[in-house]
Amino acid sequence: MVIPSLTPEQLEAARAAATAARRARAELKQKVRSGEVTLSGAIDLALQEEVLAHMKVADLLKSLPRVGEKRAADVMERLEISQNRRIRGLGRHQIAGLKEQFS
Repeated sequence: MVIPSLTPEQLEAARAAATAARRARAELKQKVRSGEVTLSGAIDLALQEEVLAHMKVADLLKSLPRVGEKRAADVMERLEISQNRRIRGLGRHQIAGLKEQFS
């Protein structure tokens, strides 16, 4: 697959969009970390906003207080969620399991 050549304006727009997306995801993780937003609320927000839906489930879980790499991996394995799954790719049973686990 050949990568299309972009004009400088298009490249700048793409960079700005990528930066805005990273900031939005970082802001959501910070709100979850501080307790301002629950995991359930974060998932609901992510399902409404496409930019947030691209966040990896493991990254969201690790932003919770007292959840590190090991616990996030254990929960995801128990709920049969792939380690590189993004929020938009979760099934309804997986979402329900996550919400129940961290409610």
